[in-house]
Parts: sequence; C-alpha cells; structure tokens
Amino acid sequence: MALPVDIEALDKAFSGIGVDEKSLISILTNSNEEHKRSLRKGSSKLFIEDENGFERWDQSSIKILKHQFNRFRDAVVLSLLHPWERDARLIEKAIRKGPKHYNVIVEVACTRSSDQLLGARKAYHSLFHHSIEEHLTHIKGRERKLLVALVSAYRYEGTGVNEDVAKSEAQILYEAINNGDKNKLLDHEDAIMILATRSKQHLQALYRHYSQSYGKTLAQDLEGEGILKDTVECLCTPQTYFTRVLEAAVKEDADEESKRALTRVIVTQKEQLVQEGFVPNKIQDILLGLYKDFLLASIASGDIK
Repeated sequence: MALPVDIEALDKAFSGIGVDEKSLISILTNSNEEHKRSLRKGSSKLFIEDENGFERWDQSSIKILKHQFNRFRDAVVLSLLHPWERDARLIEKAIRKGPKHYNVIVEVACTRSSDQLLGARKAYHSLFHHSIEEHLTHIKGRERKLLVALVSAYRYEGTGVNEDVAKSEAQILYEAINNGDKNKLLDHEDAIMILATRSKQHLQALYRHYSQSYGKTLAQDLEGEGILKDTVECLCTPQTYFTRVLEAAVKEDADEESKRALTRVIVTQKEQLVQEGFVPNKIQDILLGLYKDFLLASIASGDIK
C-alpha cells in the first residue's frame, strides 16, 4: 500500500512547471501493482474512480501532464535550432495562431539586431517559400501595418542620437495618443514610421523625453493598447516587457500559452535577460526537474555559443 508520503511526493512531482523526473523514477520503479493501485486511489489530481470502482485517468489532467513532459523537449529543440530558423518558425507559428500571438512577432522584430532580423527573414524564405511580409498581408486586423513595418526594419545601430528630433517625435506620439482616437493609433502613419525606423538608442531617448515632458511614460499612456505597448516596451524598456511576460507565466492561474512563453523567453532572450540582470527567484521555486535544470543553466550561461 502506498504511504501518504509517496502520494504527496507523486502529487508534488507534477505540481509546478515541468516534471520532477527523479522523484517519479524513485517512486514508480520501486512500486508493485498493489502500491501503484493505492497511488492511483490517493492521487485525485490524475485519477478518478468510475461507478464500477475502476481507477482511470482524468483526461484533462493527463492532457496537462503531456504538456508538462513536453516542456523539456521543447526547450532543447528551441535551443538547438539555428537562431535564424528558430525566429522564422516562431514568427510563422504566431501568424498562423492569430492575434493573441502577435506579441511573439514583436519580440523577434524589436529585440534582434538588424542583421539577426534580416537572417530570420532569409530563413523564412527557405522554410516557407514566402516572405514574412507576404504572409502578414493575410492578417485582416489593423495590426498588419505595424507588424509589416517592424519585420521589414533594418535599424541604424550606431550611438548617435539627435535629441531635438527625439523630443519632437515624443510630442508627435503624445498628440497622437492624447488628442486623437486611440482606436486609430495603429493607422497613424507618423507613429508607425517612428517605431519601425528609428534606432533603439533614438527611441530610448524619445522615451526619456516623453516622461520628462508629460509626467508619465509612453508605455503608461499606451496601457491597454496591446501590440503598441508591447512594441514600445521591447524597443525602449525590454526588461519591463520580459518581466511582465515571465511573471504572467508563473502565476497560479497561468494558462498554457503563458507557460509556454517561459520557455521561449528564457531560451531565445537569455542574453537580454542576463544583460538586464533579470533572474526572478520565483521562477526557481516553481520549475521542476530537467526543465528547471535546463532553463536555469541557460540563464547562467549568459551567451549563445
């Protein structure tokens, strides 16, 4: 018969993000059929008893369990892919899955260097026999114009910034947000031009001028504006964006897509996370098993070899 400590250990092995493989091996390889039967009876998270007294798995719980086992596999595959292929596949999947996933396109377009983004566009040609821009034209929503502009960008990466222009463009964005219809921001040609063509150094100066001139940040003024706020944060304050994504992933009520973002961000943005000094302790507390080991080692490595 299974001891309460075994049932507790089994439940705990599935209670975070990932799976505690070592505990499972210890419990299950030392179990006879009677012991496993009592484990099934005691583990209400995974098994339910039908009207005939038969312990069968709970279909919804097993589906979640499959996701948990797949996390380590997904992290390894994402890490092994050539960065250009990885980004091309992330963009293609986001386009295919629709508006709730467009932030992934923004992540890639706004956090990669100009050459890295160009490489992803070349990889997209090879993998999908179309350009990213062509596939984006199939989007029916108003986000299309901004997304096409972002993935088409080849930003200047020097350090020179014209402060007067940055301040002037901060005013353009302020007026577009506060003096017009917010619903039309995604159609505002000057706003899209500024966000899609200016260097990150220029946009960070613009962000600073916006705060100094108007008493709040550009991101605060874009609260509730989804893809526009994501764009501004990825370009100007990436730590703020990634903190928000990672904290959403480890919430108790996080949905599956939010949890998947944990793998994507840590594996594909680890240089950014290390550069910004972001290693949230709460992630260490909720991750389990090989998945935990892999992600924490990815952050600790600090660079892509």
